Amino acid sequence: MRNTSRQSGLWRASYRALIGGRTIQRVTGSKYRGKALPYVERLHGFSGLQTLGKYPMFWPVPRRQQLFAVILHLLNRKHVKCFPFTTTSQSAIPVDPKATHMLSTKTRSKGRDGEEKEGRARGHTSSPHPFSLFSAGAAKRRSKKQEELLMISKKNGIRPPEKPLSVAEWEELRGEFKGISKFEDVMLEQMIKCNSSIDVAKSLLSMVAMRKGDIRYNLLVKYLALCVRQEQMAEVYDVYDIMKVRFKTLETGAYGLLIKGLSGSNRWREALLLLQEIKKVMTPSKRNYGDCIKGALNNQEINLACELYHEMLAKDLIPNLDTLQVFFDIGKCVKDDQLKSELLGILLYLRENQLYPGEALMQSIKLWFESIPGEKWEGHLTTIKNSGKCPVCNQNLEAIHLSQEEYNALREKIIKDVIQGTDAFRKTTPQELEEFQNFVENRPPYDIVIDGLNVANISNKRNQSQTLLDVVFHLAQQNLRLLVLGRKHMLTGSHSWKRHIVAAMQKKADFFFAEDVSEDDPFLLYATLHSGSHCKFLTRDLLRDHKACLPDNLTRHLFFKWQRGHQMVLSHYWPGKRIKFQPILTYDTVVQTTGDTWHIPYDEQLVERYSYEVPTKWLCLQRK
Repeated sequence: MRNTSRQSGLWRASYRALIGGRTIQRVTGSKYRGKALPYVERLHGFSGLQTLGKYPMFWPVPRRQQLFAVILHLLNRKHVKCFPFTTTSQSAIPVDPKATHMLSTKTRSKGRDGEEKEGRARGHTSSPHPFSLFSAGAAKRRSKKQEELLMISKKNGIRPPEKPLSVAEWEELRGEFKGISKFEDVMLEQMIKCNSSIDVAKSLLSMVAMRKGDIRYNLLVKYLALCVRQEQMAEVYDVYDIMKVRFKTLETGAYGLLIKGLSGSNRWREALLLLQEIKKVMTPSKRNYGDCIKGALNNQEINLACELYHEMLAKDLIPNLDTLQVFFDIGKCVKDDQLKSELLGILLYLRENQLYPGEALMQSIKLWFESIPGEKWEGHLTTIKNSGKCPVCNQNLEAIHLSQEEYNALREKIIKDVIQGTDAFRKTTPQELEEFQNFVENRPPYDIVIDGLNVANISNKRNQSQTLLDVVFHLAQQNLRLLVLGRKHMLTGSHSWKRHIVAAMQKKADFFFAEDVSEDDPFLLYATLHSGSHCKFLTRDLLRDHKACLPDNLTRHLFFKWQRGHQMVLSHYWPGKRIKFQPILTYDTVVQTTGDTWHIPYDEQLVERYSYEVPTKWLCLQRK
C-alpha cells in the first residue's frame, strides 16, 4: 500500500521547488476541467511522480510553465479501451510568442499503382468465374506460395505493462531493452497496438518528464493518437490546447489527428479552422476533408458538408468510402430533395471513376433507396451470369464494348503514348516498330493476336513449340485469322523451338519475329487495335505497365474496359487433350441505371481484390 499522504507531500514540495518557491492553491472544482492551466494541481495520488523531487531542474519560468502545462493535463484520467493505431514521428518547432500558428509543409508519399490491394480482408468465397483473370480474389487463387512470415523485430518483443508504473519501475523496464533506441516511442506505439490503458501511457510520460525534463513532440502526437482512438475528448482538448501554446508549427499527422478528434465532438467547428490552416500551405488529405464532412453531417449541417465534398472533388481527391457512407446514412433520416440529388450524384461519381463500394457502403445505399418515401425501391444481392442478364430483374447490363468514338480515342492515345511515345517498357527501336506497322497494314485484319512466348510458357510439361502449336491449331480450326508475335530465337532450331513445328504453325497463322531484346506488348496492342473492335488478343500478361503510361484516368478506364472485353486467357491446358479459355464477359462492371433500376457492383468483405480485378457481386435495386 503506497503512502498517499507522503506522496502528495513530495509532489507539493517538488512543485514549489520547480516554480521558484511559489505557493499554489489546489483547485478541486470542475470549473477548470480540461483547461491548460499550468498551476492547477491534478496529480495527487499518482505514483508516477513519486521521484519528481529527486531531479534538479533549472529552467526559466516560461519553460517550467510549459512543462507543467503538459504534465498537469496528461497524467490523471480514467481507463478506457483503445483501438490499434500508429502515427509517424515528426518534430515541431517550439513556440515563438510573436509567431503565428501555422502548418509545416511535408511531402506526402503515394504508393505505386500496380498490384496494390484494395484494402479487403483476406478470405475466399465462391465466384461465378473461378478462373477469370479479372474476378475478385483470382490473384490469391492463382498464387501457389504462401506469404513468407515476417521477421519479428526486436521491438515487437516489448509488451506494455497492464497497470501504471512508477518512474523507478519504468527505468528498470527500460534497462531490459538497452538495445532499442527511442524506447519511449516504441513502448507507446506498442501501447496503442495492445489497447493499453490511458493511465499506463500517462505513467510513461511521467517517467519521460522526470528523466529528460520535457515531453517530446512526437510522444505527444502518439499520446494524442491514443486519445483520439479512445474518444477521450477531454484529453484531446488538453493536448490540443498544450500544442497551441508550445508549438508554432505542427506537421500533417498532428493536424490530421486533431481534426479527427475534434470533428466527432462538440467542438467540431474547430476542426474546420484547422482545415483552413492546412489549406494555407498545402492541399488537405481526403481523410482531413472526410472527417470535417462527417462532423458537419452529424450536426445536420448538410449544405456545409456538400460544399466540402465538392471542394475536395475539385482538388482531384477521391473520397474514402466511409465518407460517402455517412451521406447515405444521414439520407435515411433527412428527407431533403437537395440531399437526394447529392446522393444520386455520388452514385454517378462512382460510375464515372469506376469505383466500387464495400459491403458497408452498399448496405447503406440499399437502405437509403428503400427509405425513400413513395418510391417503393427493393434491393437484392445477386451474381450476374456470363449472359449479362440480371437474374433478379431480368435487365440486361451495359455491354462492355466501347462506342466507336471511345474506341477511336483509345486507339489514338495508345498509338501516341505507348507505341510511338516514350513508353519506357517497350524496349524496341523506331525502325522495328515501323517495320511491324508496315507488316500489319499490308495484311487483312486479324481476329486474334497471340503473344507467342507467353502462351508457349503456360505449361512446363510440354515443349514450348509444341504447346504453342496446340493452341494455334485449336484456334485455326475455327477459321480465324491469327497473328503470332514471336522472337527471332524461335527460328534457330533449338530444343525448345523445333524448326519443323515452327514451320507447321506458319502454315496456320502469320508470324512476326521481333528482336530478342524487344518488348512485344506494343506490337500486341497495335495489331489488335489496328484490326478493329472485333479483334481479340491472347496473353496472360495484364499490361499494367503500359496502362500506367496512359496520360489520364479517363483513358486508363477506357483501356481497362477494352482490355476486359478483348483479352483471352488460356485457363486450362492438358497437353494433346484439351484447351479451354476463360469466358470474356459481355457486360461492363460499373454502377449503372435505367431509371427504374440500379445495378451496383460491390466488394465482398472477405474477398481480396487487386486493382486490376473487378467485383463479382452486385446490388440490384428495382422500383416496383
